[in-house]
Amino acid sequence: MKTALTTSPLKAARFILAGEVVAFPTETVYGLGANVFAPEAIAKIFAAKRRPADNPLIAHIADLSQLASLITHLPSAAHKFIDAFFPGPLTLVLPKSAVVPGIATAGLDTVGVRMPRHPTAHAFLEACGVPIVAPSANVSGRPSPTTWQAVRDDLDGFISCILRGEQTKVGLESTVVDCTVDAPVLLRAGAISLEDLRAIVPAIRLRTVDESEAGSPGLKHRHYAPSARVVVVAHPSDAVPTRDAAYIGLEAPSPIQAKTFKRLMMCDSVDEYAHALFRFFRQCDADRVEVIYCQAVEETGIGLALMDRIARAARR
Repeated sequence: MKTALTTSPLKAARFILAGEVVAFPTETVYGLGANVFAPEAIAKIFAAKRRPADNPLIAHIADLSQLASLITHLPSAAHKFIDAFFPGPLTLVLPKSAVVPGIATAGLDTVGVRMPRHPTAHAFLEACGVPIVAPSANVSGRPSPTTWQAVRDDLDGFISCILRGEQTKVGLESTVVDCTVDAPVLLRAGAISLEDLRAIVPAIRLRTVDESEAGSPGLKHRHYAPSARVVVVAHPSDAVPTRDAAYIGLEAPSPIQAKTFKRLMMCDSVDEYAHALFRFFRQCDADRVEVIYCQAVEETGIGLALMDRIARAARR
């Protein structure tokens, strides 16, 4: 299969309408989309990504009128979150309607829904005319793609089309909140922080370690990992500089350490760190780095999401 490249949302949407899959930019990461009501097209997502079938997908909508076809009802907390954060990098887990195929939701009776605020994503979704179910556009387990080139590196020849855009703004996947329970649960941290969510619905709580990870994408299986071993350090002095190692963080290593690392990146803020992380991982893979040292940050704001992704990448 030859993967087409285009900058036209209209041309990309034609592939969706023909039952194919398309990678497209959002404000978080690039997604790999198919018509949510087309099980055969959705199966192509799982095949291209080598994604486990028990990992649910997220439905992306162009406008709120499309919600009615996806869910049975809208819980009150979800209504408040939509008013505050849609469109944006927030996914709400909601009670699924019968017409949403089980392959899209890993057989669950819930579906994750979000409305991207990225202008190209919006134009693409609008041109498709149906909700688009989409995980990140990468091989499962790899760092999520924040550029169209990263999508091509992973999926060229395995998908029909890549809708090209700029590097994504956020760099981490969307925040996921389960709104099917009395007190909403933060399943996956993202750019919409726990503090942001609590300002709207104070009763929201974090998922506990013993609660099932099956209800949200990006939790049940190892994710976001480069080929290199990822090691979390409190301070750059805790890293061991070698010609096969890399470092990323807010504080700079000593000048002697800095000369030894194969790849090095200092970030001016936690937001920049989050934005750069997955691209840095992929650059390290291209450089055949063996160990990546990631400096820990405070787990507030987007720092909670950043540390979640680093911790998952560090799992072996």
